[in-house]
Amino acid sequence: MVEKNEVIRANNVVKTYQMGETIVTALNGVSLSVNKGEIVMILGPSGSGKSTLLHIMGALDHPSQGEVYIKSKLISDLDDFSLAIFRRYYLGFIFQSFNLIPTLDVLENVLVPTIPDGHDEDKHNRAKDLLALVGLSHRLNHKPAELSGGERQRVSIARALINDPEIIFADEPTGNLDSKTGQSIINLILKLKKEEKKTFIIVTHDPSLTKYADKIFYIKDGRISDIKRS
Repeated sequence: MVEKNEVIRANNVVKTYQMGETIVTALNGVSLSVNKGEIVMILGPSGSGKSTLLHIMGALDHPSQGEVYIKSKLISDLDDFSLAIFRRYYLGFIFQSFNLIPTLDVLENVLVPTIPDGHDEDKHNRAKDLLALVGLSHRLNHKPAELSGGERQRVSIARALINDPEIIFADEPTGNLDSKTGQSIINLILKLKKEEKKTFIIVTHDPSLTKYADKIFYIKDGRISDIKRS
């Protein structure tokens, strides 16, 4: 059962992997909920299961057991094709390594998620508006190699927003950035939450970022070990 303001609910999620003759349990009975417009952070040591949890909540992977609802839709039972369609229209992703295409310029990189639907003038205008929002109007025709790390991350944020998703997943969005640049990315996320009413699910190793979170899930050995709310 999904509550009125919930955009994500996970019920008793288990994820196991077969490694040779050994079964590795990455998630072991995780249950949580995320409300609309929240900044939620997931913290834990390396190997704790936080990235696995992000991938399952973001419809990038299937749980071995349990249920995941996004916007009241049970996504844990969808096949890979259905998940891909769902991600395209409802979810956005920001990755630590940026995942930009080096042969494309900034504007073209932002437009990549729209390729399956075909380009049109409205999408080009939205891409330009998003690049203005993240402060990169002057970089439209530059390639990723010509950008700083912070600029590349801002391009990836604009790309995550191009299909106007309600929920954005970020895996270590400041992990490859210096502290000043990382703070500028967090400020941008706060701005997007306020002005665009976006929900953010952020995996991070950096406890200093938790002061910006509405809710924090601490994960250890594949289980939620603590929950804190602002």
